[in-house]
Amino acid sequence: MGASNFDSDDISTHLLIDNIPLQQPPPNPTSAIKAPKKLALLPLVFLIYFEVSGGPYGEESAVEAAGPLFAILGFLFFPFIWSIPEALITAELATAFPGNGGFVIWANQAFGPFWGSLMGAWKFLSGVINLASYPVLCVDYLKLVIPIFSSGFPRYVAIFVSTLVLSLLNYTGLSIVGYTAVCLGTVSLLPFLVMTLFAIPMIEPVRWLSLGQNGVKKDWTLFFNTLFWNLNFWDNASTLAGEVEQPQKTYPKALFSAVILSCFGYLIPLMAATGAVPLHQEDWKDGYLANVADMIAGKWLKMWIEIGAVLSVIGLFEAQLTSSAYQILGMAELGFLPRIFGERSKWFNTPWLGILISTLVPLAVSYMDFADIISSANFLYSLGMLLEFASFLWLRRKLPEVKRPFSVPMGFTGLVLMCLIPSVFLVYVMAVATKPVLLISALLTLFGIAWYFFMNVCRSKKWFEFNKGEEQLANGDGYVD
Repeated sequence: MGASNFDSDDISTHLLIDNIPLQQPPPNPTSAIKAPKKLALLPLVFLIYFEVSGGPYGEESAVEAAGPLFAILGFLFFPFIWSIPEALITAELATAFPGNGGFVIWANQAFGPFWGSLMGAWKFLSGVINLASYPVLCVDYLKLVIPIFSSGFPRYVAIFVSTLVLSLLNYTGLSIVGYTAVCLGTVSLLPFLVMTLFAIPMIEPVRWLSLGQNGVKKDWTLFFNTLFWNLNFWDNASTLAGEVEQPQKTYPKALFSAVILSCFGYLIPLMAATGAVPLHQEDWKDGYLANVADMIAGKWLKMWIEIGAVLSVIGLFEAQLTSSAYQILGMAELGFLPRIFGERSKWFNTPWLGILISTLVPLAVSYMDFADIISSANFLYSLGMLLEFASFLWLRRKLPEVKRPFSVPMGFTGLVLMCLIPSVFLVYVMAVATKPVLLISALLTLFGIAWYFFMNVCRSKKWFEFNKGEEQLANGDGYVD
């Protein structure tokens, strides 16, 4: 399935940075402290699952926006339009260039260090800003049990403490985080399996065909945003490629498994809920599945789903923090950031500085009214994905000889069509953005561009020490001449 082997003498100048193959992560001087334990298949599956989904929490808005039939069709077919193409691209590029940094490596290999750096800025900012929402959601669930967390100083303290505690778990090691994700994913999905079993005798299939209640206007923007929000970020786990056991074999299996888990994790509870209870479309807002569980089986199941929601939020936070921290590590290994950004803990071999930076940014943002900022993060994510699609296609044309342990089984025309459909959707998402979102996105993009040139100044003035390859990354094309 992969491309044929290549002669290293013919194209070594395209793939080497200071004689270090980009297929392997450049050496980190602190890695000699302790050999990191590689991430196995099962924890990687659940880390990808939490990067993308975390369970059916949040899918309710699709029913509110367009009714049961369109919601079911959306979660049935949208993965073929968006999730599967993104997962296939991630599988090919993560196995061809399996180093920490993921999509940063891909953009750099395709278009040079400027675009690699800008890709890193877009993806990092979008990730850590989204990360800020998870402690807030966690406290929102906790306040149902502990009302003092509803507002004021106690709420701020709860957000601060929960962020630090969750970050500390990430610091203890990637394997611990991975197997924690396995446990969290299992426990948070179990109540929906129980709900489905209880719902089977109550299901009336005709309810699945409902286009919505009469007089309720379709909200297609909400509908597509709900699908997009619940089914993106497949490429985030690529930043961990240097930490994965046999990434060339593990990534395709993990991505395929996570796609199946995520899709069925959305579809089965949605069909059970919409088929078992009468439609009250205006009630289908975030958290309504817990109320449906109450109608189907009782309050005990409602409470279980609410507990599962808190566990899911914890899993989402851990997965996103992990990918952001290892992205910083990868960018330091590649010379995009000073070497100190790649420092690892002496005790756990985790990128402690990357974790710290990825914690401080969302900690600051979480105290703001950040609706427009979150929308801007999605805008930046869309820009990054367009660059990722372009990098994927260009690398197929530019470096066809590179060994690809997994290769998307299509010709170039088919690959263009596969990338074109989600790209049109990304352009639509950006086209309907509000003026504040455009302004914030423009400012953050300018910050990313300024950061790239600032790093070049730091490199030329030798203000910081950079890893091997920084001079080649700083030249015009990003490759050794």
